[in-house]
Amino acid sequence: MTKKTKIAIIQTKVSHNENLNIKNSIDKIRLAAKKKAKIICLPELFLSNYFCQTENHSNFRLAEKIPGKTTKIFCDLAKELKIVLIISLFEKKTHGFYHNTSVVINDIGKILSKYRKMHIPDDPGYYEKFYFTPGDLGFKSIKTKFGKIGPLICWDQWFPEAARLTALKGAQIIFYPTAIGWHPKEKREFGKSQLDSWVTMQKSHAIANGTYVVAINRVGTEKKGKKKIEFWGNSMIIDPSGQIIGKLSNNKEQILIREVDYKKIDKVRQHWPFLRDRRIDFYKGILKNPEDE
Repeated sequence: MTKKTKIAIIQTKVSHNENLNIKNSIDKIRLAAKKKAKIICLPELFLSNYFCQTENHSNFRLAEKIPGKTTKIFCDLAKELKIVLIISLFEKKTHGFYHNTSVVINDIGKILSKYRKMHIPDDPGYYEKFYFTPGDLGFKSIKTKFGKIGPLICWDQWFPEAARLTALKGAQIIFYPTAIGWHPKEKREFGKSQLDSWVTMQKSHAIANGTYVVAINRVGTEKKGKKKIEFWGNSMIIDPSGQIIGKLSNNKEQILIREVDYKKIDKVRQHWPFLRDRRIDFYKGILKNPEDE
């Protein structure tokens, strides 16, 4: 079992041109691999602008099968560079069923597994329920040559249950490919508190579960008609004690590489035995919605 490995997260600005987005991602993956990164993750839905700002049936043309044309490109790349890749795609499962899906590709260029986003938002500018069916594959820990990966996606990161169940499956690193940002009209009043809340949630998952937590966001302002989102970047890697061991800017394309030490998971859990002290015999109520007042 690998005791340490280098991971990389790639924070990008996404254009309207899918081919340019693929080239940009590949170029940055190559740079990260050259610096000995062995697990590399891209942002959520990195192939296109964030189309969920509006409800438009024409956007379904962006969906693709898995395996398909994009996974072929990145499987070949993973094999060439001998790395593990995590990529987020708009998946067409079958007629009328679409998912927001992370694909984990191993170092010999094979699709190890995929995870379909479980929690689907429906907020202003984030109309994902129009496009995506909630995930049907459950929470996962995927064993790779370089460690056990727990793939979750964006809105999942606000739910402690998702991180907990993924950690209980054995994940050493939870990856959250993400597309999150500010509505420009709200930024002045709520921007700081929104970003602070987001960072706090990621740190809390790491602490509560004694795992590494990684959030990978995009940057730039993207417009859809009269609507726009300023994606806030701040992609980060957090250790099992909740310390941010690397963080990127809020407006630049960047690569972050850090070494993760899996022995730290055991050390932290020995000192903070939250998983040991759970009272699962009294948690049945978590399966119910809140009671009426």
